[in-house]
Amino acid sequence: MIRLESSMAQVGDLRMHYLRGGDGPPVFLVHGWPQTSHCWHRVAGPLAETHTVIAPDLRGYGRTDKPRGGYDKRTMATDLAQLAEQLGFDRLAVVGHDRGGRVGHRWALDRPEQVERLAVLDIAPTREMWKRLDSDVAKGYWHWLFHLQPDLPELLAGSNIAAYLGYFFERWTFQRQGLPAEDVDEYVRAFSAPGALRAGFDDYRASFPDDATLDDADYAAGKRLTQPVLAMWGEAGLLGKLPTLDLWRDYADNVTGVGLENCGHFLPEEKPETVVSHLQEFLG
Repeated sequence: MIRLESSMAQVGDLRMHYLRGGDGPPVFLVHGWPQTSHCWHRVAGPLAETHTVIAPDLRGYGRTDKPRGGYDKRTMATDLAQLAEQLGFDRLAVVGHDRGGRVGHRWALDRPEQVERLAVLDIAPTREMWKRLDSDVAKGYWHWLFHLQPDLPELLAGSNIAAYLGYFFERWTFQRQGLPAEDVDEYVRAFSAPGALRAGFDDYRASFPDDATLDDADYAAGKRLTQPVLAMWGEAGLLGKLPTLDLWRDYADNVTGVGLENCGHFLPEEKPETVVSHLQEFLG
């Protein structure tokens, strides 16, 4: 199995960490919260057999710098676009999980000439989720509202980072056993670094007004994803109860998708073989 190598790049004022391996058409694997590029460790190797795989740590996450600003999705997508340009990739595919899928959505919307395919894992469009914030969605996405608050999440979660992250790793997995201990340890270590908790919460805080203003303006203007889009979600999670494909079809022209049985939120780690199979077919 191909192993990915760790590298650093200077992207504007940002020192960005990324993993790279394989040869072939480029595909960016973009993680979400509360994770890092490590979340792809069971997916990246098989994909690298046929593709050049790049798995970055987003702005504020992992070994990438944690500045005080720039967590709107347009800026985070620009970080990745500039990294791709530095690496010599004019056209590429993007696979995004969780918050990484939201960055990927913005990247593909802003730069359709660069992003030729987009796969989104266990998300629906952000704008649509805010519109559907009824009691069921609020119970599943309560952390969105909590993470929006200034200072309080850092104060409460920072007193026991392992317990806070562990809550999600247990509750959001189908087996309710959490992720393997060595993987959880890696995420706890990453979010224990100075500035890491704050940066992760700033990712959510950028939802208003920055992300919402852009999303509403694009929707009102009829701006849609024109490239092929693959949506995958865990059937045991909230998206298994929503018309996820129909939601994406209101924002994209060419959407296919599948729900994964006996799977929660962490698709790349709960069902890596299934994820790889669908991605290989989608990426070609």
